[in-house]
Amino acid sequence: MGEPRWLDDREARVWRAYLDLNRELPAVLERGLVREAGLSNADYALLAPLSEAPDGLVRARELGALVGWERSRLSHQVARMEKRGLVVREECPEDARGSMVRLTPAGRAAIESAAPAHVEAVRRYLFDALTDEEVDVLGRVFARVLARIAATG
Repeated sequence: MGEPRWLDDREARVWRAYLDLNRELPAVLERGLVREAGLSNADYALLAPLSEAPDGLVRARELGALVGWERSRLSHQVARMEKRGLVVREECPEDARGSMVRLTPAGRAAIESAAPAHVEAVRRYLFDALTDEEVDVLGRVFARVLARIAATG
């Protein structure tokens, strides 16, 4: 394995800034979601793909993959959202072992209410701070890093 390849000062600054951004941006977005619509980031993460799906229905396994969550986290979050009437679980017609998650009318109303302010906050805190060129660079950087992760994962 050899000697560790320590980060130099520039890399360490960028890494710390990334960690700070990864902590602060979701926190500020969640404060807005809670204030505007009573939703958490986790609620929004599930409501968004459900709202884009035909009939608001997605197989639970696929929903977990879309948001990058393990089965237990998804199950607990869906249970919390069921109690609030945002989603319902249904049996999977093709596979009795699988389940489906369906967006309810209340869930649709919640995401439709939250989305405009959420998108505005993403724009204000992230994209408005960047030039068009920087957005393009970040897009390429994120894609390259994600491809490297996927290739080793």
